[in-house]
Amino acid sequence: MDSIIRKHKLEKQKKVYFTKETEDAIISYNLSTDPIFRSNIYQEKIHWAFYKLTENIIHTFKFYHTDVEDLQDLQHEIMTFLLDKIHLFSPERGAKAYSYFGTIVKRYLIIYTQKNYKKQINNLSVDSLSNYSNLDTSDPSFIHSSRLDKEIGTLVEVTEIFSENPVNDKKYEYDDKLSLFINLYTDYCTKNIYKYFPKEYDAQVADAILELFRKRESIDIFNKKALYIYIREMIDVKTPKITKIANILYDIFKKKYLFYLEHGYFSS
Repeated sequence: MDSIIRKHKLEKQKKVYFTKETEDAIISYNLSTDPIFRSNIYQEKIHWAFYKLTENIIHTFKFYHTDVEDLQDLQHEIMTFLLDKIHLFSPERGAKAYSYFGTIVKRYLIIYTQKNYKKQINNLSVDSLSNYSNLDTSDPSFIHSSRLDKEIGTLVEVTEIFSENPVNDKKYEYDDKLSLFINLYTDYCTKNIYKYFPKEYDAQVADAILELFRKRESIDIFNKKALYIYIREMIDVKTPKITKIANILYDIFKKKYLFYLEHGYFSS
């Protein structure tokens, strides 16, 4: 199948890759019982459309929180899943093929991202967080290289998935465990901010960081360096202080999220 993708990439690309012809091909595929015909029509009319659909959704909604080195590996995994579900598509239900399979891809990636994030957060040791404050924050590469920075980016990138409302269904977005948890976590930290940050200035910095979560639906810049700048625009604070406060917030996040995943409710 990779030869099909290489062939299409060598050709001049059409702006619209998932057309009425693609939908008709999917319908013909489902109506046929001839394995040779189905194989041919899939390779000629469907495979490339599925490839571009998965590629565009991954990049449009920034589903980059994966455990694969090459995103094409994830694409092929999703395309295999689409092929397994292709028989479920029926134009009689009123949905267009592009919308139908696009929704499947988005929901697959939401579940995949959530599971992968849970796995990675389980593999992080709380002890390792104490090392962040020892990093040389004067190094210009700090913002791009520190592990803490990556974790802040991870939290925001994951919440971005739900703020984009990728399945055009607010109820589905809100019902998602991680989306709901982010709201509960933010409210909890806000109400208990002086418990964790008795000093007024530290509480102000923490509140500025929490503001990223409160406004995640309206923030469209998720470059990690930009996040630090965004925080500094809200309050006059140096990077080491942001790092110190974010350490504590992340520690709370990890402990609360692991409890939430295990027990199904937020522990306050």
